[in-house]
Amino acid sequence: MKILIIEDEIRVAKSLKKGLEINSYKAEIALDGRAAIKLFSSNVFSAIILDINIPIINGLEVCRQVRKSNERIPILMLTSFSKTSEKISGFNLGADDYMIKPFDFDELLARLRVLLKRTAVDSYVQIRKIADLEMNVESKITTRAGHEIKLTQKEFLLLEFLLSNKGKVLSKSEIAEKIWNVTFDTGTNVIDLYIYYLRQKIDKGFSLKLLHTVFGRGYIIKDSFNED
Repeated sequence: MKILIIEDEIRVAKSLKKGLEINSYKAEIALDGRAAIKLFSSNVFSAIILDINIPIINGLEVCRQVRKSNERIPILMLTSFSKTSEKISGFNLGADDYMIKPFDFDELLARLRVLLKRTAVDSYVQIRKIADLEMNVESKITTRAGHEIKLTQKEFLLLEFLLSNKGKVLSKSEIAEKIWNVTFDTGTNVIDLYIYYLRQKIDKGFSLKLLHTVFGRGYIIKDSFNED
């Protein structure tokens, strides 16, 4: 699991990253709001640790933008602001939890684990949907325009990953790590092949194409497409 740390105090950010990595998480740091949004839009993260008082774009606006594109990712706000009004603003914009600096790392880790566990349970029972394509993760039934689509296990996992990150470009490295649990090998075309299989099953015969290639970056599933 990869965590996005959005924190402008370098010492705090590095300490968080080190602590998370010791506990078997991957972590990346953004020192300002603009960098955070850019990182979030081009990577897949399992959770976000977010300071409010950060440069360029403040944490509340970052939270709002993240929630606009991803309703489920856990957001833990970590800030020196302790007023109730600040907490309410954070929660209203979609934060899941709120901790005040200075903080105890063990408590933060425990809260993060709870959020990740809750999200994993919620995502399991949810239906993934875009346009007229619908996937029931629990029953393993996928349909488009009401007609069932038969998928292999890997095709199902790949489509679920794409739908869980709809509107976001997923690189071949991210897909390889998530679906095949391996580091992407540039000498293989297995991912391209499975994308082709999916296109044949979910897009063939439909005027609205959902699965797109973003050349040089990866693949994206969305109900409209503009490479800009």
